[in-house]
Amino acid sequence: MPEGDTVFLAGRRLAGALAGRTLSRTDFRHPALATADLAGHTVLTVVTVGKHLFTRFSGELSLHSHLKMDGAWEIYRAGARWRHPAHQARVILDAGEVQAVGFRLHDLALVPTAEESRFTGHLGPDLLDPQWTDEHARRAAAALAAEPDRELGPALLDQRIMAGVGNLYKIEICFLLGVTPWTPVSAVDPAQVVLLARKLLLANAWRHEQSTTGELARGRRNWVYERSRTGCFRCGGPVRVGTQGDDVRRRPTWYCPRCQRGPAPA
Repeated sequence: MPEGDTVFLAGRRLAGALAGRTLSRTDFRHPALATADLAGHTVLTVVTVGKHLFTRFSGELSLHSHLKMDGAWEIYRAGARWRHPAHQARVILDAGEVQAVGFRLHDLALVPTAEESRFTGHLGPDLLDPQWTDEHARRAAAALAAEPDRELGPALLDQRIMAGVGNLYKIEICFLLGVTPWTPVSAVDPAQVVLLARKLLLANAWRHEQSTTGELARGRRNWVYERSRTGCFRCGGPVRVGTQGDDVRRRPTWYCPRCQRGPAPA
């Protein structure tokens, strides 16, 4: 599933391409929106909240989209060849010489802009909120600390605590804290966790490459995430992988038994 910084960047690219432009044609290839037509509406801005993306139009309308596991928004010049098969397109927004195409978007809805909170009201503070304050940090830390016996990994993925962390950052945050993802929340400082999560997402919000090590070269961007073959980026030792979470929330989870203390799968 895309991390919050991936959605944030997608929103910034959409806003840069469409904001201020009037739509000449729209094509919704989604059952619930098959008859929708926004031609003539002007794109006002694009806003992201955690992993939710809202494209706002004149007339107090917003298009809500969620990238889920494999969704993507892409920008093309009018008439340019798409990089994905046409049958994967779920929405097309034409605005003069610019075209925005949403591929593999399973969640799409047109709603009054004033009702966007229907999709985000349950979320914790957005780690990439431009209006982030110390109060946001305190709220997230308090929500994290509220379940001290919970495993840290699933707690980090709980968007009700703080919005934006996905599996990559879950794994890398735990590594940087020096604990395994199966460690109880009570073993870490919640305020430090929130601070670290925001720092990592902010560092990557304006680029496609996601790095938690500070390096951008391929194979050097992460400490343990997907490093089963190459080893821990810090100590060079073997990286193990287990699974964490139940049912649809089950995720592969990498960790270094040398650099990280705490419980782990047998």
